Amino acid sequence: MTNVAVYGAYGHTGRFVVAELRGRGHTPLLLGRDRAKLVAHAGGLEVRQASVDDPAALDRALAGAAAVVNCAGPFATTAGPLVEAASRAGIAYVDVAAEIEANVDTFARRVDGVVVPAMAFYGGLGDLLVTAAMGEWTAADEVHVAYGLSSWHPTAGTLASGAVSGERRGGRRVRFTGGRLEYHDDALPTVQWPFPAPLGPREVIGEFTMADVVTVPSHLDVPEVRTYMSANAASDLSAASHAPVAVDELGRSAQTFVVDALVRANGEERRLTATGQDIYAISAPLAVEAVERILTGRIKATGVVSAGAAFDAPDFLKALSPHLAVRGHARPAA
Repeated sequence: MTNVAVYGAYGHTGRFVVAELRGRGHTPLLLGRDRAKLVAHAGGLEVRQASVDDPAALDRALAGAAAVVNCAGPFATTAGPLVEAASRAGIAYVDVAAEIEANVDTFARRVDGVVVPAMAFYGGLGDLLVTAAMGEWTAADEVHVAYGLSSWHPTAGTLASGAVSGERRGGRRVRFTGGRLEYHDDALPTVQWPFPAPLGPREVIGEFTMADVVTVPSHLDVPEVRTYMSANAASDLSAASHAPVAVDELGRSAQTFVVDALVRANGEERRLTATGQDIYAISAPLAVEAVERILTGRIKATGVVSAGAAFDAPDFLKALSPHLAVRGHARPAA
């Protein structure tokens, strides 16, 4: 069995990642800042306390690990130190960061090993869908990724990470247009998005920008990347009424999602749609599948790479079939 370190192992997403690793026969090493919380969630696993501001402690915590999955936000604080620690240890680094600015920082790094940021529902899944939809295309005119969530009850980590991102951009909004990130104060439009059946058309917030605006253009020649969020989910996020509540034996919430990726180029339109349950739970098989592919040499690039650049996107999505239903089509653009 392979030892895989999980930083932030006692957090909401971290616990899903630990369970996924155990289910696949790996031995998770539980890492985090709070030893008492680590012990409370140990379940017989080894715990190693380490703060990201203590490089020596991080080095000790990663000893004997083949890879590390960072589940602890805000990633503006944790990603840099853990990437550096993984580099010193000579192991792969994967994280589930949705913070746009933190991901920009990570992609700006130069590393010798393998670093895959945003390997989660936001950033990683959209990038895999877009890359698979592109097929043999080497460039596209525009990419749209629409998120249809039945609800969104954010975790404390989501709220903390969002607050840090908001502070870093001075309260402004961000979009990817003209081949670059652009910060602005424009009001976000509300439009109808034609989600396929059974969800159907839904009201969405346009330019509700997610990590896809970093992952997709990091390796694909696309000047316009737009993301959208179902209006009901955006309202839930703003209200932040309560954290997700488990409804099954896997610990998943009742939340369902549709991720609709649309690519347009030269008058043709290609589309892939993924459906599943619980945006936090699905991040676990995404991150763990990435770790397994890295450790078994099924990777197309090294350095800091997104999911679509690192892996065979159609094959990766196929491997997620126990967790995701993916379907798509291509037709001339209207």
